[in-house]
Amino acid sequence: MVNFLIFGPPGSGKGTQSVRLAEKFNLLHLSTGDMLRAEITAGTDLGKKMSLIMSKGELVPDEVVIEMIAVKIDSTKGKAGFLFDGFPRTVAQTVALEKMLNERGMKIDSMLVLDVDHDELVKRLIARAELSGRPDDKDPKVIENRIDVYREKTEPIIDYCSKKGLYQPVNGVGSIDDIFVRLAEHMSKIVR
Repeated sequence: MVNFLIFGPPGSGKGTQSVRLAEKFNLLHLSTGDMLRAEITAGTDLGKKMSLIMSKGELVPDEVVIEMIAVKIDSTKGKAGFLFDGFPRTVAQTVALEKMLNERGMKIDSMLVLDVDHDELVKRLIARAELSGRPDDKDPKVIENRIDVYREKTEPIIDYCSKKGLYQPVNGVGSIDDIFVRLAEHMSKIVR
């Protein structure tokens, strides 16, 4: 099984691209945000644990998120691998994910990072707010904070993965189809 991380700052298009790439390469698209909501909605034991944590205004601990991902991996059949979207968000989470994958005879095969300049990100997020009504995309201060948090907390994973030869920067500017082609070219070198 192959495992890809897809990264990029808010507004880089990773969610849009992840769905298409997962379909093309027969990968399971793992969005931890979607998974958290599904566990809670389904009322699973894990979902109840997470709901209790979140109801206190606390972040779900890394080990709980890793457990949720492990359950999903262990129950998935017929896929060529996994495409992680939105996780890991810190180096510590990356190390925990690697450990869990290694325990299953798997590894992270590549980290694809959509490279989009700051002004383009802001423009995309404002446009997305007009289409989706997402309140976190409307306020310029919130947009700047989200980009800053990404740079501070998540970008260090790029250095970590670079040292392991996993980092693949991808030009994230252009049409959705053009960006998809660039990402697919990188992935096709690994997926056989």
